[in-house]
Amino acid sequence: MPAAADDSKRKAARETIDILHDISILLNTHLDRQPLSYCVSLIENGVNPEALAKVVMELRAQNERYEAERAGTVAR
Repeated sequence: MPAAADDSKRKAARETIDILHDISILLNTHLDRQPLSYCVSLIENGVNPEALAKVVMELRAQNERYEAERAGTVAR
């Protein structure tokens, strides 16, 4: 594939992530561009979006519990 086509694809992908990041901010998802990019890639490769959302939420909840335990409190 010519370099110009590669550059064009990269630019389009970057613009897509920028737009999705703006939406992510409006929806208060707390996803930066990198994790958002990973999520988009997973979805493009067939991962169920709802299942992915549940995994992200569960990982966040586990992280909150872990951080609370490290701080000497237990989040319930």
